[in-house]
Amino acid sequence: MARMGDAKQWMAVDAMSGDHGPAPVVQGAVNAARELDAHVILTGDEQTLTAELKRQNFTGENIRIVHAAEIITMEDSPAMAVRQKKDASVNVAAKLVAAKEALGFFSPGNTGAAMAAALAHMGRLPGVKRPAIATPIPREDGLATVLLDSGANVDCKPEYLVQFAIMGEVYSREIMGVINPKIGLISNGEEDTKGNDLTLSALNKLKKLPYDFVGNVEGRDLYGTGKQVHVVVCDGFIGNIMLKTIEGLAKTIFSSLKKNINASALAQGGALMMKPAFMAVKNRMDYATYGGAPLLGVDGVCIIGHGSSSARAVRNAIRVGLEFGQKNVIGRIAENIKRFG
Repeated sequence: MARMGDAKQWMAVDAMSGDHGPAPVVQGAVNAARELDAHVILTGDEQTLTAELKRQNFTGENIRIVHAAEIITMEDSPAMAVRQKKDASVNVAAKLVAAKEALGFFSPGNTGAAMAAALAHMGRLPGVKRPAIATPIPREDGLATVLLDSGANVDCKPEYLVQFAIMGEVYSREIMGVINPKIGLISNGEEDTKGNDLTLSALNKLKKLPYDFVGNVEGRDLYGTGKQVHVVVCDGFIGNIMLKTIEGLAKTIFSSLKKNINASALAQGGALMMKPAFMAVKNRMDYATYGGAPLLGVDGVCIIGHGSSSARAVRNAIRVGLEFGQKNVIGRIAENIKRFG
């Protein structure tokens, strides 16, 4: 068993906060332990989690439990709950990172609570003005466009967007494997004269970064269908609206395709033949491939998952978290913020 205190070996997982209870979270941790040889600390009710591990026939030593007596729900006020429920599973996970007993944590619970816990216990990296949620948007070419901020900061200053670009560039390069990420600024047109006061001011600052900045981009460019771009920056108000719109549209398209194919008796044979192609597209466009969205700018790894995260999403979030540690992404962000931010 890896020794405690070796943060490089462990990812903490808030096992109690998901929409479907601890079962899929524990299953994802078990899959990560078996398939990736990952070391995972589950935080939550010890009796419940022990029973769940037993139900899944896991007896290995690379999953351990740290008891947490409270849960922050989706209905709780994030900042207040983090202060009042000190023994909540997400708080305990963040404290493990702060104590260097884990390199990072994953939570499929209340997004605001995960952010508040990370800031309260881990703090910001030196020089970072505002952390940002970086959401990978799957593309048809197999790559992903990193959208940030996708919800952490509703009101932003131009210098925040500059730092988002710096952090997003490191994430795209180190985790997504893009050699020279192209960076764009979301606006209502590609021309330099388009935009509001925030984007017009940020545009001039972003041009001074030593990166491949392509200028203003539009929403369609997220998918690589217009300007080629790998990192897209905006304030969290716009980013969150874009993200929720994308989620809703994807769900509607797949649901509509399924209903229309099933409704046609003549299409039954063709549907069976088309199923592998549909599944391939669905898997490529599925958020679970990336596990969640990292909160960049905090002093440690924090990955925020969807409330309904599947075991696959949890497994991949743990994988990405460990990769953050292996590639020293947090250290590289700190270095680049110091140099350029």
